[in-house]
Amino acid sequence: MKRILTLLLPLLAALSANAASKYDNPDTIVVARDGTGEFRTIDEAIEVCRAFMDYHKVIFVKKGIYKEKLIVPQWLQNIEICGEDRDATIITYDDHANIKTAERPNGMGTFRTYTLRIEGNDITLKNITVENNAARLGQAVALHTEGDRLKFINCRFLGNQDTVYTGMTGTRLYFLDCYIEGTTDFIFGPSTVWFEHCDIYCKANSYITAASTPQNVAYGYIFNNCTITVAADVKQVYLGRPWRDYAYTLFMHCQLPGQIRPQGWHHWQKEREQTARYLEFENTGDGAATDKRVEWSRQLSKKEAQQITKERVFSINDQWNPNE
Repeated sequence: MKRILTLLLPLLAALSANAASKYDNPDTIVVARDGTGEFRTIDEAIEVCRAFMDYHKVIFVKKGIYKEKLIVPQWLQNIEICGEDRDATIITYDDHANIKTAERPNGMGTFRTYTLRIEGNDITLKNITVENNAARLGQAVALHTEGDRLKFINCRFLGNQDTVYTGMTGTRLYFLDCYIEGTTDFIFGPSTVWFEHCDIYCKANSYITAASTPQNVAYGYIFNNCTITVAADVKQVYLGRPWRDYAYTLFMHCQLPGQIRPQGWHHWQKEREQTARYLEFENTGDGAATDKRVEWSRQLSKKEAQQITKERVFSINDQWNPNE
């Protein structure tokens, strides 16, 4: 009996320690590179969060440059990563698709290049910058999402090709007051995403979006009240091209610069003209003229546009309201 107790005591002590973890509560965790917080890296703060929390947990990140390749795993939820200052709190890494290793002699591929990958549901990013600062040597993802009900508020996403990958069918994302920059297909993937009051900055003569919305999903990318701007040397930009046949992208009430090509959209593959869902409504600016748009895109009627609301778009699985 004594031997059994001797063996059990360390296990019971470990279980008791886990149950009494000082981080198992809704208090804020502070991260600071200079050592003035509880942790020096964001990854360390993520690691102490309890799985499937039923309370809201904030990881407050002080100003600084955090060179980290981060994953928010699928067993975490209700976490908010909040920066002290959007422009001065930066998560950065520099992987790109053509980096070769002994394990991957042909390159690491697009989907391993992320700086931040979010797999969990109900995660919020606020007042922070996520950057992939790799040279222009291939696809280089800054933000890679797989979770549902994700919110990004007053954030910056910096990169070149493939900056933001919304990577899971049936998931819903909301970007509010964000800045997103890139070169080619720099917002891409199958998720349902609403961009509200966002600044979209084009750094090359290329394509802004490359949605891959599945046929059975009603909505893909919706840009509402957004502003598109371009670098000084940029002359011609497409609003998007379909990565998959039924890509859905809508720009409404957006400011479009004169560098938007008159055709507006590219088919990528000719047969996708029959299936791609490319839409516009009441855009303004020198690039908003519709008389030369491709015939297979469409201008919504006022009645149709009134039906495009966040409540309707986000009612895929439940009645999620990102403003609550």
